[in-house]
Amino acid sequence: MKRVLVIRNDKIGDFMLAWPAFALLKGSLDCELTALVPAYTQALAELCPAIDRVILDPGKDAEPAFQTDLLNQLKSRRFDVVICLFSNFRNGKLVWQAGIPERWAPATKLAQLFYNHRVRQRRSRSEKPEYEYNLDLVRAYLQAGRIAPLEPRSPYLSFNAEEQAAFRSKQAQSLGISAERPWLLVHAGSGGSANNLSVQQYAELLGQLGRDFPEAQPILTAGPGEQALAEQVAAQVKAPIPVAHGLALPDFCRLLACGQLFVAGSTGPLHIAAALDVPTVGFFPLRRSATPLRWRPLNSEGRHLAFHPPANSELEDMGQIDMAEVAGKVRGWAAPYLS
Repeated sequence: MKRVLVIRNDKIGDFMLAWPAFALLKGSLDCELTALVPAYTQALAELCPAIDRVILDPGKDAEPAFQTDLLNQLKSRRFDVVICLFSNFRNGKLVWQAGIPERWAPATKLAQLFYNHRVRQRRSRSEKPEYEYNLDLVRAYLQAGRIAPLEPRSPYLSFNAEEQAAFRSKQAQSLGISAERPWLLVHAGSGGSANNLSVQQYAELLGQLGRDFPEAQPILTAGPGEQALAEQVAAQVKAPIPVAHGLALPDFCRLLACGQLFVAGSTGPLHIAAALDVPTVGFFPLRRSATPLRWRPLNSEGRHLAFHPPANSELEDMGQIDMAEVAGKVRGWAAPYLS
């Protein structure tokens, strides 16, 4: 059995977009798959069905003793191969020092000198979704070993139906809503990953969708430090809207799985919802490295709707997105999910 290390030790959204690559590798190859991740994605890595083991990265600013401990862990596991989905100088040097025989990564930046298998991708051009770049890297590894790829399918994350029904009932009671009616989840936070809509824009959209889908129950979701922002949105909507906050990351994922529709900017929770194949509405800047194409979520075909500023506006001016126009497009598209 191959011992494979996959590195994706950056943000939550980036990590979620590696799940198809994890699934492709695990489904195609008899291997023990270990993921190197930071502490804030550990809980997600432990939910991923394709990942067998998790190694925590203390981060580039950790004390030397922690860096040495990480290197010793990699050496002791005697990995046969590493696939570095997120390549930088630190990651490259780390796997080289660990003596991993096969080292795969994109052929970009000075870090490529540390790898003995490089795949030219030109990610800076943003010509395809991030998850496709990750898949291409794994496909190159499989092709080199003459291993037939077993292509993965959505959803990439799911929960036991009986346990999920019990969770939904408990959350409905906590939030003061019905467990039987459709849930419309809206996440106004961004985590600083990309420019986002304003409080007023989210409130306007929520108000219009509430009128269009009276049976749907709007819920604002909030991660750490985002409760106040969610409450600002709720205060601007002329209807009581509960704010779901304070959930541990696995329970936050289970909450998203309860939704019939999830609305957010280009941020981690959007990509978690998409991995669950909950229908998503996303808002993206037009900057080439942040476009709807580059950061397309993992939804199956037809279950994602993307919006961005008009072509003649500033690339990152999200205020130029017309929420009345957005609501009009969502109205017809989301009817099968919220009616």
